[in-house]
Amino acid sequence: MEVGYVTSKGQLVIPVKMRKKFGIKEGTRINFFEEKDGIKIVPITSEVIKANIGFLGRGNDLLKALMEEKKREREL
Repeated sequence: MEVGYVTSKGQLVIPVKMRKKFGIKEGTRINFFEEKDGIKIVPITSEVIKANIGFLGRGNDLLKALMEEKKREREL
């Protein structure tokens, strides 16, 4: 178990071992999820993004639709 602490400004200090393990560097965005028994902290790193690419499926259709909409807007 690793222990961190919260500063007087509400900033959370994540232990070095955990930062290295999960690739958390200065400027890394963090998502906080409220769970039944506590808080889940998920760093948004390139590995997390790559692991979740396509999880919604059919992403290309959305991109095509947005591009077509932009094209129609430009024609106006």
